Amino acid sequence: MLLSKYYEGKIEAGCDEAGRGCLAGSVYAAAVILPDGYQNELLNDSKQLSEKKRYQLREIIERDAVAWAVGIVTPEEIDKINILNASILAMHRALDQLKVRPEAIIVDGNRFKPYKNPVDGKQLPHTTIVKGDGKYLAIAAASILAKTYRDDYMNRLAEEYPQYDWLSNKGYPTKKHREAIKQFGITPYHRKSYNLLGDGQLNLEFEP
Repeated sequence: MLLSKYYEGKIEAGCDEAGRGCLAGSVYAAAVILPDGYQNELLNDSKQLSEKKRYQLREIIERDAVAWAVGIVTPEEIDKINILNASILAMHRALDQLKVRPEAIIVDGNRFKPYKNPVDGKQLPHTTIVKGDGKYLAIAAASILAKTYRDDYMNRLAEEYPQYDWLSNKGYPTKKHREAIKQFGITPYHRKSYNLLGDGQLNLEFEP
């Protein structure tokens, strides 16, 4: 895995999100700036790592990174602006919080909106990279932070609503999750604009 090849000589932030395909919960994103020449053979796309390894790497990333931050967009916002826009907004919010200002951005996936430096309003160059979380260290680091912080959040929600099995599914559309929606209805954390029952219908008629 490479540090990067796109913006040599610039302070580069890697971005990724977690929770885009979930039926419930906020979408999380992270932005990470790693030191020049940084290497870590253990870093990988968060989906390729065990839960234990992700949390171990989170500590290492937070210790080693030049700067890191996490951005969040709520289910209510997702329903208003759609999940693609929400995912990008979460990345922008993470970038806004970085203690060191990046000069360029690399993003996992193929969609992003131009990001302006909040200090001087200048637009930063960015590159989208399909499966970038398996290719570039800063994106892999961002994927791990986004995933673990979102998992922490869903674990907290699971204590409030145990019947939806969020401890296991983290809000994703499993059979058990959809059966619970059918039986108990939706919570304030469900995304009402989603096809929650998997039947092709939007579920706006459900009341929390």
